[in-house]
Amino acid sequence: MARHYVKNAITKNPKEKKYLEYMNQIEFKERYVNKIHCGDCLDILKDLPDSCVDLVLTDPPYGLNLKMQGGTWGISYRHGDMKKWDYVIKEADIQLCIQKGKNAIIWGGNNYTMTPSRCWLVWEKPFFPTMSDNELAWTSFDKPTKSFRNNRIGNVNGHPTEKPLSLMVWCVENYSNPDALILDPFCGSGTTCVAAKMLGRRYIGIDISEKYCEIARQRLEAVDTGVPVKEQQKGQMAMFPNK
Repeated sequence: MARHYVKNAITKNPKEKKYLEYMNQIEFKERYVNKIHCGDCLDILKDLPDSCVDLVLTDPPYGLNLKMQGGTWGISYRHGDMKKWDYVIKEADIQLCIQKGKNAIIWGGNNYTMTPSRCWLVWEKPFFPTMSDNELAWTSFDKPTKSFRNNRIGNVNGHPTEKPLSLMVWCVENYSNPDALILDPFCGSGTTCVAAKMLGRRYIGIDISEKYCEIARQRLEAVDTGVPVKEQQKGQMAMFPNK
């Protein structure tokens, strides 16, 4: 008989409660952990247990009308054009994340009213088709500023806004413990999940695009099989010579 996953087990019997919690942990791992889930993250996240992940590392969508070969790109911000995901993160939500979380990295944090930071992350992208050559991330860390350079032209793994794997490796390695559970609700081609797997962490990846979910699964399989991925071929993974 298939087990039925219950998000929050409620029972007055202590033994039964402990048993249900144990079975839920098993079911949760089998159903969600170390998997790429295709669907709307707003729906999938509702089914996850409270406080089940150790780190949320994500890059929400932007520039959905991007055209690499000319023409208009970006997204219209006229009244009435907003999608649901435009309401996922607001400035008040960012402040709440900073208050509740132990550490925080906010990409585009220079666009919000933030407390002073001693450690800014700088993503250099001189050849990327944007209106700026750098992207800044505010952090709550008391460390020196860290810079990452991206020399690519176009997409690397079939995704137009993919972050460098070396950047995600740095974030996962420095701000999560071994065997931590990493969540990326906008995982795209799976860079965050690949970084997590390479570093011995567990992951949950979610994306609404079946195309990108399949790319993410192939990249995760490549970590096990040793089949080269494009980042490795381009030398981005020189820090992992045995992979």
